[in-house]
Amino acid sequence: MDPHERVIQHFHESIRTKQMAMDQLASVIVDGARTMARSLQQEGKVLTCGNGGSAADAQHFSSELLNRFEMERPGLPAVALTTDSSTLTSIANDYAYNDIFAKQVRALGQSGDILLAISTSGNSPNVVAAIEAAHERDMRVVALTGKDGGQMGPLIAEGDVEVRVPATVTARIQEVHLLVIHCLCDLIDQYLFNPE
Repeated sequence: MDPHERVIQHFHESIRTKQMAMDQLASVIVDGARTMARSLQQEGKVLTCGNGGSAADAQHFSSELLNRFEMERPGLPAVALTTDSSTLTSIANDYAYNDIFAKQVRALGQSGDILLAISTSGNSPNVVAAIEAAHERDMRVVALTGKDGGQMGPLIAEGDVEVRVPATVTARIQEVHLLVIHCLCDLIDQYLFNPE
């Protein structure tokens, strides 16, 4: 295939996936943002985790909250559990790689906090373990998944929110996850600083 045609095909596939996601996920994204805003209003914080591209998304979200998204406002408490290499490697070395997020959630998470758990397949064992740890700590979970929700889907409890992208291609799921993150950041700002 001509390289230009391949690029155009990627754009078309991305647009189609986002249109499907828009139709299916708008109200779920609103629920997720409302859940997060409520926690932040009550002095809670958001812990974020994921692997690879999802780790980058977790860090992106926490940086938007800590610094600012599009409006000038005070920083909001968010911690990416993906960034401390000493902590990650010590947990992986002393216990198991599957525990790298769960141990941090148990140490840092408190009742009323939120875990933003990101996995395109929904099957990342360390993210699944983080969700279980969050529930142990009486935290709510906002999960960003794709495909069929994987192992994370059945873990979604009452009060949790799963934003499951209607796609099977990892790149398309990640593209929608980024848009979802921006929607969450925007709505959190609106709920907290521009209520109507």
